[in-house]
Amino acid sequence: MVIEFDFDQPIFVISVAAQLADMHPQTLRQYDRLGIVSPSRAPGKSRRYSQRDVNMLREVQRLSHEGVSLEGIKRILQLENQVTALQGRVIELTEELQRRPRAVGARIFAAGTAGDVVSLARGKRPRARSQALVVWRPRGTGFELPQG
Repeated sequence: MVIEFDFDQPIFVISVAAQLADMHPQTLRQYDRLGIVSPSRAPGKSRRYSQRDVNMLREVQRLSHEGVSLEGIKRILQLENQVTALQGRVIELTEELQRRPRAVGARIFAAGTAGDVVSLARGKRPRARSQALVVWRPRGTGFELPQG
């Protein structure tokens, strides 16, 4: 039998979460007021902490022992959450790119002075000063401007 544990399920009352994080319950209340760790609320307004919250409390304690201020800790946690969200977005975009069909070869476009885009035949050069050459390489890093 496999039991799955949801790290985001708010199951711990404040006294248990404080014990698991090796902190005083009043410290958890202060962190909640400061917005450092925000537990869920049960119907009677009592705090409920998840395992993820307890792990975060341990990280707060570690940073605090290293001399980081509470405002610094709050900012570090915000940045870590932002990095996690951005990493998830990168994964989504990478998967989306992998699902798209790949074009064969390079496509060459010229951008006119009026902002118009003209597709050029292979081996053709744009007219001087009226168009800029842009090469689209589907397997490369995107657009590139030719040298020279």
